[in-house]
Amino acid sequence: MHNYTYICIMAKHLHELIVFSREVNLINSPAFYDCVVHLICMKGDCSFRYNDRLFTMSENDIAVISRPQLITEIRSNGYFQCEYIAAPDKFLHNLLPANNYSIQGSISLLDNPIIRVDDIDASRFRTDLDNIKSRIENMDHRFYPELMGSLLQTMIYDLFDFHAKTNDNILTTDRVGYITTRFFTLIEGGRPKTRREVSHYAEELHVTPKYLSDTIKRVTGTSVSTHINNAATAIALEYLKKSKMSISQIADEMNFSSLSYFSRFCVKHIGISPMKFRTAGVKNNKAMF
Repeated sequence: MHNYTYICIMAKHLHELIVFSREVNLINSPAFYDCVVHLICMKGDCSFRYNDRLFTMSENDIAVISRPQLITEIRSNGYFQCEYIAAPDKFLHNLLPANNYSIQGSISLLDNPIIRVDDIDASRFRTDLDNIKSRIENMDHRFYPELMGSLLQTMIYDLFDFHAKTNDNILTTDRVGYITTRFFTLIEGGRPKTRREVSHYAEELHVTPKYLSDTIKRVTGTSVSTHINNAATAIALEYLKKSKMSISQIADEMNFSSLSYFSRFCVKHIGISPMKFRTAGVKNNKAMF
């Protein structure tokens, strides 16, 4: 089987950021440090360390690796074959609503990235990968980000389904698990719409900001502020895409102290000002007619 990889380190366009590969030894490449790797083993065996724990894969096993920089000691036998898609974490996050399985599921997958599936689900996942692979180079498509987003979204929801089948209880019942669960319950409930201060969540959970920050960072590998801002970003995007409210009204609705502060938030977390985001959306809609 021919091995090949689409990689552009100095990526400027979406198609250069979404990578299909069969080269398992590249999954911890620095090019993927801001990506999530979704890999399936099709034949043979492989092992690797992830977050200082040893994991093994065999046929039909799927790995969801949200922090490729934590991968070390990749070893595979001569029969091993795999395929994977690596896509930017920020792009993937913006595909999904704030209230979704990914928040708690991602905690579980950081602890154990392996999802064991049957032949039917393995076939479904390989179809998802094939669909993404077949369109990566279709850059002339007028709605390329939306096209790739829809294909990646299908893959992610399939992964949610696979993972949920065997992970009814994905957090421990000790204090760390309790604090983590309660924190994400607040996040999933939409609290970041108006409250984005770490101190607010610490007060709600009756712990210090430092304890909350240390706990969430240790369990998820991501800071409290990042989780809060990611959820707030998803909420802001929903307003900008679907609400008829003005940008100033959205800023007020989300309890930003000023319109300029909301604009700076959007530029930092979405990559574009809210005005430009809406203008681009209007142009795209007009282009359809």
